[in-house]
Amino acid sequence: MQTYISFLRGVNMTGHNSIKMADLSALYISLGLKDAETYIQSGNVIFSDPGNRHVSVIVTDIEQAILERYNYIIPVMIRTNQELIDLFSSNPFLGESNFDPAKMAVLFLHEKPSDSQIQKVADIDYPPDKFKVICREVFVYCPNGFGRTKLYTNFFEKKMGIFGTARNWKTITTILKIAEKKI
Repeated sequence: MQTYISFLRGVNMTGHNSIKMADLSALYISLGLKDAETYIQSGNVIFSDPGNRHVSVIVTDIEQAILERYNYIIPVMIRTNQELIDLFSSNPFLGESNFDPAKMAVLFLHEKPSDSQIQKVADIDYPPDKFKVICREVFVYCPNGFGRTKLYTNFFEKKMGIFGTARNWKTITTILKIAEKKI
């Protein structure tokens, strides 16, 4: 049985796209997914699929269930436990001197961008902030913090024409610890 982590774009407890995390867990269970556990109030769900469905089927099922139950169009990005582990070896900024994990985030993309989508951001440079697109993730490092960076989720979505949602490095590390307990 595979352990997955889903990252929902734009879900929170209050305001726009409000879904209680307990209700979100229950929705996953109603879809036949097991051990659905949320982390913080922003649509992070760790779960297992006993049916071994293809990830694209699970994504479609979750997005459709949210649309039917809440009337929200919410992009869902799913990664396996191993894909989260692999972020540590593929992160181009971890080895930098004075690396501060509090200044690091990963934007999880809904699908793998095409070469032409990647080219749309390839020459963009906003020092000291930097980013690197690797597979279905955009690694973003802002040494002065995220308060004034131009490298935010909407920036990449508009430039590349692809949905995504960002999580900071601490959140990713904590979610991975939760997921590893489920294995």
